[in-house]
Amino acid sequence: MALAILFAGISKGGFGSGAAFLAAPILTAMVGPQFAIGLMLPLLMLMDVTGLYFYWGKWAKEASFILILGAIPGIILGTLFFSLANPFFLKGIIGLIAIIYVINQLVFKNLRVPPSKKLATNLAGYILATISGFTSCISHAGGPSIAIYLLSKNIAKTEFQATTILTFWAINIFKLFPFLHFGFINKYTLIFSFWLIPMALLGTWIGVKLHFIISEKFFYSLINCLLFLTGTKLIYDAFVGLFAF
Repeated sequence: MALAILFAGISKGGFGSGAAFLAAPILTAMVGPQFAIGLMLPLLMLMDVTGLYFYWGKWAKEASFILILGAIPGIILGTLFFSLANPFFLKGIIGLIAIIYVINQLVFKNLRVPPSKKLATNLAGYILATISGFTSCISHAGGPSIAIYLLSKNIAKTEFQATTILTFWAINIFKLFPFLHFGFINKYTLIFSFWLIPMALLGTWIGVKLHFIISEKFFYSLINCLLFLTGTKLIYDAFVGLFAF
């Protein structure tokens, strides 16, 4: 459990949030889905605040506005249909988009042809942010959609990181209200969250340090790798969830 939170902190602190959601399945296997997502949210919010300290003011303003505003409808949908919506199909779609995007990046890079800018439009940003808000509300799996949009804009690595942290800081604040309403956050989850605070802070600090050490080329290679692994995991979750008997 502690290692899962440490890994999430490293991802949140230095490499976007694409891999942070991997902690949720690990915790789910140990304590159940509702307890896991309730336990994680306060820790994710702490990681966001810690990250904002290091990356304050370095985000892309227009992209941040689009992503935060676009995520609100998704969070509302996630709240309204929490007990009814089946997230598995949507997870599979997001995972497929993530993998296709990474393959597209690699193909165009090898052919020395500029990648399509369609995913960098404001409309695409709002759509991907809405998807992110919905999946983040359900299972803290909003990272891939945000990463797809920001990677398509070819911004600097620190700007990418700062925008991601700011966006999920806002998303997680909005998520707090439905989580309290459904009872996912309670005194029991808060006790577990409290004991895991050192791992959350340590992971975020390590992530920040690694972010400023590695090169921008390596950073984006790592982001694409994490995005591919995240997409694969989402597709696996979707397959298991849709075809489990």
